Formats: sequence, structure tokens, C-alpha cells
Amino acid sequence: MVVTSIIHIVTFLVIVLGILVLGLLTSWVDRKVTARVQARVGPPWFQPVADILKLLGKETLVPETSARAVFLLAPLFGLAGVALAAGLLGHVLLWPDVGFLGDVVVLVYLLIIPALAVIIGASASGNPIAAVGASREMKLVLGYELPSLIVIATIIYKSGFDLRLGQIMNGQMTAGWNLWSISGIIGFFVLLLSTQAKLGLVPFDVPEAEQEIMGGTITEYSGPPLAMIKISKIMLMAIMPLFMIVLLLGGVHFKGLSVIWSILKYVVIIVLIVLIRNTNPRVRIDQAVKFFWGPMTVLALAGLILAIWGL
Repeated sequence: MVVTSIIHIVTFLVIVLGILVLGLLTSWVDRKVTARVQARVGPPWFQPVADILKLLGKETLVPETSARAVFLLAPLFGLAGVALAAGLLGHVLLWPDVGFLGDVVVLVYLLIIPALAVIIGASASGNPIAAVGASREMKLVLGYELPSLIVIATIIYKSGFDLRLGQIMNGQMTAGWNLWSISGIIGFFVLLLSTQAKLGLVPFDVPEAEQEIMGGTITEYSGPPLAMIKISKIMLMAIMPLFMIVLLLGGVHFKGLSVIWSILKYVVIIVLIVLIRNTNPRVRIDQAVKFFWGPMTVLALAGLILAIWGL
């Protein structure tokens, strides 16, 4: 019993570490491509790791007006949520037949935790600028979660109301990718833009917006707590594309040429995310909410109706 528990813990840690490494690599690619677009050389491949190590070695400064315990524990809470999401998703990718009923719902809840942690931490900092960032983050979450949940509900419907990620992925091996339908194309477009917002990338980076509110939600963070926030975002950079691949692009497979095909699917999504980031200006928070509650929600609902009609 003890040996089995140790094996499970080690497996979980290896999966989380693998997602972290993939996120660090993806973060570097994003920064490198962005630099080239701006006619800069860009950072070396080890820069994301160096940034995290530098933050871990710095002093943690806590504002006098903050709720100290909440302020310091919020980043840890967010990182724990991301780690659990990484472990769950990685387990599904490696052993799709061993999932549990409702794991897709659990994963959706876990992916909300980082944003909630940022909101709580910024609100507890006592800084009015951070409070503005927290307010923007809260509105943004309320904006993009609605259309993305409708898309996920559409995929669950197309998979025969199966709430297991592994079965959603395996079902596409016989019935074809969920992407290859009108509702699937709509769902991919909506999820891609929702992912852009969840990752806090341009044009939906309003909660931090360094040029406007000096970092917003992370204004008062430094040292290891800031490193945990950065690690959470880096891991999300890997988790969200993988989640999209599982839902719409047939999943990730590790046998033969399927490995290359899986890598290509991941690269395509990352390229689209980077292109959106580098070709659009930042929107205001009211514009972002109207965009997600307006066109994106209408599109998501249209996709759900089309899926019910078999399209």
C-alpha cells in the first residue's frame, strides 16, 4: 500500500515537472518570436528558467497594509491548482482509459483556481492599483468562462454526454476529430480566444497592463511569491493548448508517427496564440467583456445548436 502510494506520488510529480518543462519551452518560443517580430534578438533558451531562479533568490516584500497571510498564501493556492490540473491532464494523456467520471468538470474547476488566486492576492495587498487589476481580472474571468463552458458542453454532447476526458479523446479516433464539423470549427475559434484571455496575453492582458496600471494584480508581489505566479502562468501556457487538443483535435498520442503529429498540433495552436498576441492592440476591459458575452457567446450557442442538428 505504501509502495503504491509512493509510485502514484512520484508519477504525479514527474507529470507536473514534464508540463512545467513544456511550459518553459513554450514561454521561450513565445518571447523569442515576439522579439523577432519587434526586430529584436530575443532571449536565450534558458531565460525563463533564469528568471524564475532569480525571483526565488530575491527578498519577499510584504506591504504594511496587506492581509499578510492571504497575500502570501494566494500564489501557493494558485500554483497548487495548476499542478493538480497538470497532473490530471497528463494522466489522461498517458493513460486515457484510466480516467474517472467527471474528470473534465474537475479540470475546468481547477483551471479557474489560478485566476481566483490572483484576484484574492491582489485584493489582499492593500494596493489600490492592484485592486484595479483584481477588478479587471474578475470581469475578464466572468467574460471568457461563459463561451468556453458552452463550447465544452457542446463537445460533451457530441461525445454522447461522456464526462471523461480519456473517452472524449478516444472517441475521436473512430468518429474523427471534433474539429471536423461546423460546430467544431466554431468551438475551436471560441476556445482559442478564451485561452488567450485565460493566459493573460494581448489583447486581453488588461489585468496587468504594465503601461497603464504598473502590473496591476502583481504590482506588490516580489521574490518567491511572484515566482509562483510566473510558474503558474508558464504551466498554463502548456496546459491550455493540450486541453484544446484533447477536446477538439483527437488528443495526444505517443506511438510511432503519432508523436510527430501530436507535436504539430501543439505547435499550430502556439503559433496562433503568438500571432494573435503580436497583431492586436490591447482592448479595454469593457470591450473584452462585451466581446466574450456578445459575439463569442452567440457563436458558442450557435455551435451548440449546430451540434444538436448534427453539424
